[in-house]
Amino acid sequence: MSSRVIAIDGPAGSGKSTTARAVAEKLGLSHVDSGALYRAAALAALDAGLDLDGPKIVENARSLPVCLRLTSEGYRPEVAGIDVSLEIRTDRVTAHSSPVSALPEVRGWVNEALRAAVASHPRGAVLDGRDIGSVVFPDAAIKVYLTANETERARRRLRQLGRELDEASVQELQATMAGRDTADSTRSVAPLAVAEDAVVIDTTDLTFEDQVARVLELAGNVFD
Repeated sequence: MSSRVIAIDGPAGSGKSTTARAVAEKLGLSHVDSGALYRAAALAALDAGLDLDGPKIVENARSLPVCLRLTSEGYRPEVAGIDVSLEIRTDRVTAHSSPVSALPEVRGWVNEALRAAVASHPRGAVLDGRDIGSVVFPDAAIKVYLTANETERARRRLRQLGRELDEASVQELQATMAGRDTADSTRSVAPLAVAEDAVVIDTTDLTFEDQVARVLELAGNVFD
């Protein structure tokens, strides 16, 4: 199934989720946001008052359940049957998602869920995250690593959250994202890294349409 996978990795705010969604739509594939599943597990753990205990977080996620539900617009994160697409983007969840995602048990559970989701769609899928091309689907047909400078990434995330783009907010979020980048890049389990055969695309000065076009160009005839 990896031959039908486009893996898009990169740090927060690089545009990987929106790009992956657009590419999937253009190619008639399903879009899977791996980060949404980690965030949903973190949200569920916070609401349950759980500490950073991998087995307990996974047990909680399975029992609720925490899942990605396929809809006509792609997969959406749910906790106990409730759409949590907005809740998982709050500062509260963001502050805990990286520590939760670093737990081996949680990563194993998420990877299983992602592979199962892709296997259920013969047309293939576009996945975005931090280790899709390096760990989850190392044999993906197309691997892309999107990046952008820290200021631009902070601005994009604030726009996504519908918040003001004042200098103080940008600087505060930029510092938060820089800290998460460091944590994600230095963790012992599946760190954020550029896969050896990934194509790196700096989106700082690209329009959204341009970055989507770059990925579609890489896809070539693989997904015709």
